[in-house]
Amino acid sequence: MRAAIQLRISQTTIDDFERDGAVLIKGLLRDWVDILRAGVERNMTAPSPDHHEYTIKGEQGGFFGDYCNWQHIPEFVDTINNSNVAMAGAQLMKSKRVQVFHEHVLVKEPGTTMATPWHQDSPYYFINGHQTVSFWCPLDPVKDATLRCVAGSHKWDKPVLPERWSTGDGFFPKSDEYMPVPDPDAHPDKYRVCEWEMEPGDVVAFNYKTLHGSRGNTAQTRRRAFSLRLMGDDARYISRPGPCSPPFNGHGMSEGEKLREDLFPIIYSS
Repeated sequence: MRAAIQLRISQTTIDDFERDGAVLIKGLLRDWVDILRAGVERNMTAPSPDHHEYTIKGEQGGFFGDYCNWQHIPEFVDTINNSNVAMAGAQLMKSKRVQVFHEHVLVKEPGTTMATPWHQDSPYYFINGHQTVSFWCPLDPVKDATLRCVAGSHKWDKPVLPERWSTGDGFFPKSDEYMPVPDPDAHPDKYRVCEWEMEPGDVVAFNYKTLHGSRGNTAQTRRRAFSLRLMGDDARYISRPGPCSPPFNGHGMSEGEKLREDLFPIIYSS
């Protein structure tokens, strides 16, 4: 177990996060890569009932995803509780405390042609609030299969309609409250896409409302990624017009309540 040391995120990085909704932090989890790799292996060896194989019929390769297992995987517990990630999240969100929402393991095998579709995380979640951050950390060098984020999309007037990745079906009925999923690549003059070539242990920090996606993995090696979703002081429960993902069935929370600390532990408090 390695204890976190004092970390100070630069004001420039905090300002960029606030403006663009996504920012690269080099080496934030560099010392935890081997531990996270072991945790991903443990997760893939014994996946939860909620794990997914996202690859569409006819697509090449394999795309594994699983989530909400971190409290049962000691390597993930160690990283979340003892790295600097919670301290970084507090500074980026400008929050006095940090709660864990969930972790997400995403593994694209070599030659996987399926892209991660463009989406915002927030519409899938029962969380309302500005103080949110996800940390996306590759455990292998990434270039083409890196995370891609649309700058400023966390400030759009309407959320993007959430869809099921494998089918494209909407989670909710279409309505004026949600906008259709845009195609930033088809309109490069309209959208500024941020993407970075990354080394293991680098992270992209992004707001839950930031539109993001990823290309397929055409490399000859796996692309393992560990993503951690954190939330801050203003996070509140909100009902959605359809199912949420993750569902956390039986949580018993009501509109406007703070998120339960027994289900979503506080990992940092100043």
